[in-house]
Amino acid sequence: MKRNNIEIRSYTRQFYKHNILCLLIALCGTLLITIAALLVSWLLQQLLDLIGGYDTGITLSELIMMTLALIGIIVMAKFFCYHSIPKFITRGSTQYKEYIFQELTKKNISAFSNENTATYISALTNDIQTIEQGYLHNIFSLLSSLATFCGAIALMLWNSPQLTLASIGLALLPLLASILTGTRMAQAEKRISDENEIYTSTLADSLGGFSVIKSFQAEAQMLRLFKEHLKKLADAQCHRQKMQILVQAFASVAGITAQLGIFIFGAYLAVSGKGITAGTTLIFVQLMNYILEPIQTIPTCMANWKAAKALVEKIAALLNANVREDSALEHATLRHSIRVNNLTFGYEPEKQVLQKINVTFEHGKKYAIVGASGSGKSTLLSLLTAAHSSYEGTIFFDDKELRNIRSESLHQLISVVQQNIFIFNASIRDNITMFADFPKEEIDRAIALSGLSSLIQARGEGYLCGENGSGLSGGEKQRIAIARSLLKQAQVLLVDEATSALDTTTAYQVANSILALNHMTRIVVTHRLDAVLLKEYDQIVVLKNGSVTEAGTFDELIGQKGYFYSLFTVAQ
Repeated sequence: MKRNNIEIRSYTRQFYKHNILCLLIALCGTLLITIAALLVSWLLQQLLDLIGGYDTGITLSELIMMTLALIGIIVMAKFFCYHSIPKFITRGSTQYKEYIFQELTKKNISAFSNENTATYISALTNDIQTIEQGYLHNIFSLLSSLATFCGAIALMLWNSPQLTLASIGLALLPLLASILTGTRMAQAEKRISDENEIYTSTLADSLGGFSVIKSFQAEAQMLRLFKEHLKKLADAQCHRQKMQILVQAFASVAGITAQLGIFIFGAYLAVSGKGITAGTTLIFVQLMNYILEPIQTIPTCMANWKAAKALVEKIAALLNANVREDSALEHATLRHSIRVNNLTFGYEPEKQVLQKINVTFEHGKKYAIVGASGSGKSTLLSLLTAAHSSYEGTIFFDDKELRNIRSESLHQLISVVQQNIFIFNASIRDNITMFADFPKEEIDRAIALSGLSSLIQARGEGYLCGENGSGLSGGEKQRIAIARSLLKQAQVLLVDEATSALDTTTAYQVANSILALNHMTRIVVTHRLDAVLLKEYDQIVVLKNGSVTEAGTFDELIGQKGYFYSLFTVAQ
């Protein structure tokens, strides 16, 4: 629990980082406005008593000068708030969102294979609005309410302790009403966040899988799902609004009761000659507002604050999952080999995907990993990227175990080309460089070696690729992925079924581009058993039911006429 609190503080700290001066100016402005409002009540009392013929000790001209001075203070305080409050809130919110995104980048490379991206989209869009209102805006609301309450009590005591005690007693009614209803707001906000997450996910699935929906004529089913989640979100929003009205209604009824009660009691004291003037009675009624409003506001502010804090806790917990610990200080290079010893791994307990894998990948050589679907090929490749640390056995990069290698060093060492290449809606050049700066000769070399020269000549480096590369073919996307790896100068290239979705000619060209890369350790998972290509590999590792059943060159495996021979024969 203590650890969670520390993590939450690291998130809430973003609201105040480089933002203290704005906060202090905004707080001073808010406090000045509150003090000025209380002074207005005192001036009204003096004017009423002066009109009623009471000797207040202050002349009318002095009251006029005080009024003008008070107006000046209010204008100055409003000016402070005008400049500082929006700046504090926008800067704090921006830094908070930047920190979330920064923490998001620390997740495992395979984190989003089992996490819902809509959760984070919701956290950075819908939830942040609740946090801005419930956390940042509430700082000033709470200060104003507390200062108003304390100032009103002080003025009341100065005028009439007896009437003050009666006021405090009557003020307990709205306080009790607010406490009984205000705590439910946090649950209502949490429910909205959860429903919005599901709604966002459904919307993203509908847009991302639009072609599948149309192909299978599933429009009606998706519309039904969309309506269901939209209704749940609307119901949650409606429930929150009802709760807000309920809180306000209870507080309003209790407040009216308290106001009328103090007015009647003050009138009784004035009529009874207890030293209470008409001005004092009327000022107590107004000051009662300054007590009741904080009593109504503070529980609501606290409920909103709890709701906002719950959302911060939610995103902190999510960002804390699937993060690779970098406690070790070791950096890695690859001069000799990657050694996998007795590697056993399962995504679920008692369900092993890999069992006692022993294989060595020597630096600079080419390896193909083949096997039937479900044999563990992609899992083995993902473990080499440190996607999971719960494996048994060891994975050594030269003399360093994978668990002890820093993420930054590992990702510099390794590059991955997958079947589904993500292309940003940016230029070809930016997709190759990943928005970083590189010397032109290095970019040109990567373009040439990856086979992108013809595309660049036809469209230019500035060609916009479209959303997820909608303006490119599958082969062009794969070549961009290869160019990224070359430009990165990774020592190890992991290729996971990169050609499975390509036509035969394009797949052959891409595979040849990978095989032609020198000074890189290439480990390629492939289902295409093409004899010409397979002969180019230094070794073929054959997996069956999560174990290495054979390993050797193409000719050696064909000569053995074992499991690989059967796979190859069936594939022809």
